[in-house]
Amino acid sequence: MNFINNIIGEELKIFEQKFSESVKSQSPLLDRIMKYIIKRKGKQMRPMFVLLSAKLHGKINDTTYRAAALVELLHTATLVHDDVVDESLERRGFFSINAIWKNKIAVLVGDYLLSKGLLLSTTNNDFENLHILSEAVKQMSEGELLQIEKSRNLNLKEDIYFEIIKNKTASLLSSACAVGAYTTSNDKAISNRMKLFGEKAGIAFQIKDDLFDYGTDDIGKPTGNDIQEKKLTLPLIYTLNKIDNVKKRELIYIIKNENKNKEKVRQVIDVVVAEGGIKYAEEKMNGYRDEALQILNEFENGEVKNALEELVRYTTDRKY
Repeated sequence: MNFINNIIGEELKIFEQKFSESVKSQSPLLDRIMKYIIKRKGKQMRPMFVLLSAKLHGKINDTTYRAAALVELLHTATLVHDDVVDESLERRGFFSINAIWKNKIAVLVGDYLLSKGLLLSTTNNDFENLHILSEAVKQMSEGELLQIEKSRNLNLKEDIYFEIIKNKTASLLSSACAVGAYTTSNDKAISNRMKLFGEKAGIAFQIKDDLFDYGTDDIGKPTGNDIQEKKLTLPLIYTLNKIDNVKKRELIYIIKNENKNKEKVRQVIDVVVAEGGIKYAEEKMNGYRDEALQILNEFENGEVKNALEELVRYTTDRKY
């Protein structure tokens, strides 16, 4: 990631300042919560994708920074709301907003972040930015609801899984690339190619998250968290669709009824590993990564393109 910081390090500092300004509030409580959110920010991969996608096609400008801020506002809002929906008390090793301030305030904070994003765009007439990212928010909601609907019977097919992660995870990353490119190129054809690039990278990113639950020599001990939460990830879906019906019913029973028993969860993990679920998911992940890089290769060579390639490879090589 050092090479990426060399390419857009100054731009990231400007973005952070503009993002901090964009969430300021006249309410002391809201201002306190916003400062808490900023202090525990993540790796900021989506703003990186915005800035690099923009720089690949032209000079980063104020519209680009607003687009990056809008992406981060929407992303943060969805995380706050997700923690309420999932009843999660932690986010990135810190207490979640709902854990500290309870659900009602957390929902309102998420709404506030969404409204700040809308105002940031409409006040500056960034309507194409807003259009691109509003589509992503719609897809994220659809993906979440589809997952809830289809996961109840634990009989998820692979095509449905990919539809879910395309909407739920990849849509925001793809829109980040699309909006970044549009702010400097003003070309919808280029923006659409970058959107597809981001979609492929986003799907690879989610499969990598799936693999973390099972652990490898590189990643460390498996957590089994997704199994405990009855989430059907790609390694498990592949395994359930491959094994015989007797073994399948046994695993589904464990996931439904014994998912808090560490030994039973370990049993599921062992079956997934033995049946090739990890290897299959890794192959799929690398395939999507390579498709993203093929699209990237359509554009001019240079440091920015190299930085984008490094960022894509980071999504599949990261250790956490």
